[in-house]
Amino acid sequence: MKRYIYPTIVLTAIVLLASCSRPAAKEAGYAYGADLSWLTEQERDGVIFRDLSGNADECMHLLQGIGMNSVRLRVWVNHSTGWCNLPDMLVKARRADSLGLRLMIDFHYSDFFADPHRQDVPAEWLTWDNPDGNEQTYADTISHLTECVYAHTKAVLQALKAEGITPEWVQVGNETRYGTLWPYGRTTDEQYVPVRNGEGWSNYAKFVTAGYEACHEVFPDVIVINHIDNAYLDNVWFYKQLQADGGKWDMIGLSHYPMMGAWSGGIPWQEMNERARRNIIALHEAFGCPIMLSEIGTMEHDPQTSQQVIADVRSKLDTLPYFGGIFYWEPQVFAGWRPQEYIPLGWGAYDMGAFKTATGQPNEALVTLFAH
Repeated sequence: MKRYIYPTIVLTAIVLLASCSRPAAKEAGYAYGADLSWLTEQERDGVIFRDLSGNADECMHLLQGIGMNSVRLRVWVNHSTGWCNLPDMLVKARRADSLGLRLMIDFHYSDFFADPHRQDVPAEWLTWDNPDGNEQTYADTISHLTECVYAHTKAVLQALKAEGITPEWVQVGNETRYGTLWPYGRTTDEQYVPVRNGEGWSNYAKFVTAGYEACHEVFPDVIVINHIDNAYLDNVWFYKQLQADGGKWDMIGLSHYPMMGAWSGGIPWQEMNERARRNIIALHEAFGCPIMLSEIGTMEHDPQTSQQVIADVRSKLDTLPYFGGIFYWEPQVFAGWRPQEYIPLGWGAYDMGAFKTATGQPNEALVTLFAH
């Protein structure tokens, strides 16, 4: 999904074994999670979070108190503000680890948000040493970017390991429906027309596999997630193509924003949830791997309906033995707060948080999500 709101709008057994080698998600326990990547910047800005009794508390701690057991943190390569770069991610990872929370690391492989609308190559990856003075070919560029993905992934994870922190999951890319590291790893345009006669798929698979191998080199038992948007769509075709091009993953992660049916032709949230259920079943039948919702969001201004949406999602998915859990995307954003980088871009505040605007407490939807 887009990470902003504009101011004016508010196969066979062989296939199964080749694709996924990790145990079923339920063996490790259900993830009651949240992406809290903006948290340190909010704290810098003086945002106060309160528990259900109205007492001020550190956000991870108070969410743990209502059932959250997992935290997701994004990593940008070199964002100009410093937020969500490696040092900032480590601050939050240390805190999550000290609380005994399970951890997901979400690599964006970009200096800013990577999603279906942008997958920009990090600036420092666009140049490299050229000691022989020869002109760099297209193949050289792909080889270079593949090494960058591997090296960056490995360095970040080694930094966590040096802290004694072991993530349970790692995403190699964020919402990569159209590939990553555009234009080199762009697979299709938004009408699913192949880019560069399908060469983008091969490049995308190389990048994904480089990240996958780096993850397992540092943490052999980590669960590597391939993440795309729109859980309500038939996504089997996507993973068949990625598999055909040699891409690897252990788990599939999907984004699901059921109250934003207007983006999808006005589909009601009930139907969005039912389509997500059917498509998750189809993915598991095709590839045999565990699946989770790496992102979900509702609407801050309508907590009652949001609670119904979350309850319905869980009723549809929790009974699936291979379903691994749900991460709410930035629930702690409320009352119009927006990050520093949004201001010069003219972007409005994210309005799908799950804290009460007036009090800074978790709302009914978030309590429902974390209930267990």
